[in-house]
Amino acid sequence: MQVRVKKRVWLTGMVIALGGLLVWLDPRGPQDRVLDPEARAQEPGHVLENAEITLFGESGAIQQSLATPQLVHTPQTAMTEVLSPHVTLFDSEQREWLATANTGTLNTETQALTLAGSARLLAPEEGWQLDTELLNYDGITRHAWSDTHVVLQQPPQHMEASRMDVWLDDSQVRLTNNVRGVHPPATQSP
Repeated sequence: MQVRVKKRVWLTGMVIALGGLLVWLDPRGPQDRVLDPEARAQEPGHVLENAEITLFGESGAIQQSLATPQLVHTPQTAMTEVLSPHVTLFDSEQREWLATANTGTLNTETQALTLAGSARLLAPEEGWQLDTELLNYDGITRHAWSDTHVVLQQPPQHMEASRMDVWLDDSQVRLTNNVRGVHPPATQSP
């Protein structure tokens, strides 16, 4: 009987030791993990639906206003990704310029905005619209540009180019590289 007890104790001890060894070797078991700060910086801090964000300049005047059905903000990088953005840009005289796209990225610290996929910039007071696939905007200097094919329309005029720059404060547009256009002659009234 004493031999049976020794075997049971020895067998129980062996099972416990083997179990402990397996837990220690198991990669899914408890481990001390070092968090990767770079990976953590890519984690969203806020996900909002039907959101509006407004950025103000140093003087307190509105620089940009953005409405979107979905906004994902990552505070560590100050980056905000948006779907179907409707943007209102304000120049130094508080005139409104409108922009839309399929997606967008906004850096809330530098006020840099990138609109991608069917990006459109409208100048309501001047009556023209600009269409491109990728539109960049610097909210500090109020300069918009595109290095992709652009179409500028102010009916009945229509122009295309490989690059475009717009300075909102000056209401100035510059088209460069492969500029082509249609400028119908002005018709005179009898």
